[in-house]
Amino acid sequence: MTTLHSHPVAAPPADSPYHSYVYGYPHKTAYRPLTEAPALADVWRDEPKDALSLYFHIPFCETRCGFCNLFTRSTPPAEQVTAYLDALEHQTAAVADALGGARFARAALGGGTPTYLTAAELGRLYDLAEQILGADLRTVPTSVETSPATATPDRLEVLAERGATRVSIGVQSFVDTEAHAAGRPQRRAEVDRALAAIRAHTPRARLNIDLIYGIAGQTPQTWRYSLDTALEHRPEEIYLYPLYVRPLTGLGRSGRAWDDQRLDLYRRGRDHLLEHGYRQVSMRMFERVDAPSVDGPAYCCQTDGMVGLGCGARSYTGGLHYSFDYAVGVTPVRAILDDYVSRGPDGFDRAEVGFRLDDGERRRRHLLQSLLQADGVDPALYRSRFDSDPRADFPAEFALLDARGWVADGPDGRVRLTPDGLAHSDAVGPLFFSPRVTELMVGYDAR
Repeated sequence: MTTLHSHPVAAPPADSPYHSYVYGYPHKTAYRPLTEAPALADVWRDEPKDALSLYFHIPFCETRCGFCNLFTRSTPPAEQVTAYLDALEHQTAAVADALGGARFARAALGGGTPTYLTAAELGRLYDLAEQILGADLRTVPTSVETSPATATPDRLEVLAERGATRVSIGVQSFVDTEAHAAGRPQRRAEVDRALAAIRAHTPRARLNIDLIYGIAGQTPQTWRYSLDTALEHRPEEIYLYPLYVRPLTGLGRSGRAWDDQRLDLYRRGRDHLLEHGYRQVSMRMFERVDAPSVDGPAYCCQTDGMVGLGCGARSYTGGLHYSFDYAVGVTPVRAILDDYVSRGPDGFDRAEVGFRLDDGERRRRHLLQSLLQADGVDPALYRSRFDSDPRADFPAEFALLDARGWVADGPDGRVRLTPDGLAHSDAVGPLFFSPRVTELMVGYDAR
């Protein structure tokens, strides 16, 4: 049995919910160049490959939103898009050779904006999965990100024909002045057209609408208007995101008043969706209670790996998370893209930048991917993997959460965040970061 020692934790202020969005652990800013970059064939040799997740990253958008810190470039020249797809084909072939056969349980096309690609280019992307990896995305749940400007009928018809089961569109606000304040130059008419097109051309796909709260000038009334307008489309999912200000993204806000505004709008949005037939899945995700379930092979995000393809994509194995270099600023993003597209067929057979996970980091990852969901941590599943109990492994962290009233043990044995704990998910998550990950993130040179 491995003994994991909890470390002293610095308690975040009880009224400061916004520290870090923990959508993955460890965060990409903890990745560093790998010494003696391992061959992908060695990385994947002993990994379970019967229920992998597949992700394609398309790092292009029609415009760079003011809040965005993703790896993407706006309005690239057409020849660079072609060169990128050529390089992506080389990478896909190299990864297929390294995997030696794999079965995929889930897939996603993200970015950036995958539908920045033309309809023909989207078809080529799907062909890479099918013809090189042997992954027919018609047979597994597949999510695709889109935008108001690129959700056009011809592109959506490709998604429908190739079996997309979820289409997610970033609206952020149905009020043009708010969208513009967030650095998103969209028009309401364009948003309405895109939503109508998604429902018309991908009728079998679940619709997700992203909304943002905490935008300059946003009020409870305008927030309610955006929520109600989204509800008119009866999306199967709605994500509510707090606005974050990150280095190099072009927006600048901070302070207690902003925290108070965001927390108030979150609670209003949460309560409004719960009153209108949605259930809360996490701090951000709400699902319509009568939405059809998604069929597909069993997949467990705590244990199963992910194959990420494209510049900006991350791949996960049990002991190594890896990617290419990461940046947000315009100049370094272009330099990284130039390096990616300049590689030949032999340039994608090694993991170059990443983070190696020991047993303790795997425990933290499992816990974070469970605790930050409304369903909480299943101690029996945790025990089956680690022969221990989460509260025994992290006593200091759970003591702090107990004292705040942010966590509770349910009658079914699960450990769940309370409603107030879910509201503070972005403060809860970083409590479980290891000292090593925290040090690496602090030392990351944003560029």
